[in-house]
Amino acid sequence: MQWKDVKARLLAAGSARLTGEPADTFIARSAAGPGAGGKGSVFFAMGGHRVKFALDPASGIEIAHRGNGVADLYFEGQIFPGRLLEPGFHCPDQAFITVTGSCIFRCRYCNVPGIGGRRKTIEEIMDMVESVRHRIHAISITSGVLSSIGEEEAYVLEVVKHLTFFGLPIGVSIYPTEKTPDRLHQLGVAEVKFNLEAATPELFERMCPELDYDRLWRVLDRSVELFGRGRVFSNVIIGLGETDEDLEACIRTLTGYGVIPVLRPLNPVAEFSGTTRPSADRLKKAFTIHSRALADAGLDTRQALTMCTNCAGCDLVPGRDE
Repeated sequence: MQWKDVKARLLAAGSARLTGEPADTFIARSAAGPGAGGKGSVFFAMGGHRVKFALDPASGIEIAHRGNGVADLYFEGQIFPGRLLEPGFHCPDQAFITVTGSCIFRCRYCNVPGIGGRRKTIEEIMDMVESVRHRIHAISITSGVLSSIGEEEAYVLEVVKHLTFFGLPIGVSIYPTEKTPDRLHQLGVAEVKFNLEAATPELFERMCPELDYDRLWRVLDRSVELFGRGRVFSNVIIGLGETDEDLEACIRTLTGYGVIPVLRPLNPVAEFSGTTRPSADRLKKAFTIHSRALADAGLDTRQALTMCTNCAGCDLVPGRDE
């Protein structure tokens, strides 16, 4: 059985219950992204592969922790021996930090506005990175929007200026102004991720009516000019109502620009609470489309230094989940 087939079914389920020995050091908590505001999550690894689970005591998937990270995954009548990965922040091997845990925008699939998290100080962020410096290879920064897009960008730029002290690759994913790519490039940022989220402009307008779809495309195009092909990423959520044809068209447009798509299964929160996650078959079909598009464009996910494509816990990633 291929890993991608197992992972597709695990991602379709999305959660696991954690049993056995205490595992607090292996539990990650998120202030943004699919797991924001939840009970925490764990990363389970088999060999060089990994998958992230939201923790849910009612889940049909069990991870039995035997101690010191050694764990067994019980799924569909099979036992998969592996290990839990200790997160830096948010994910293993990186300090992936949310600067502002609140947002003035209310995209229909996102629960961050309802959480109303605070903004971290620069000193706090520096201390966080220092505390995990010995076990990370990259720093990744994301953020909500506290008061305005421009004000958030200015604050994140100050954060990044300080983080260059650590000499690690830095990835940044924020909602951009037209000048965000230039300003981040001037600071020496390695990679950027600006998220389309929806596969079509019509879906984007329904999901994020306060945001500008055309601006995101302009920013992605400029980012590739500055950072290079394969150093720019964009989330596209699977399960917002797009067809497979819509998804393929969006993927191929992104890869044609030199952008690596990050195909994120819908997490049923906010206005999508109570809906089902995309099926394993749908995720595998998207994986096949994604793989072909990346190959045709000469893009390699294995070269990613930071953020989601480097982690590959939440998504099926061609090149990393073969």
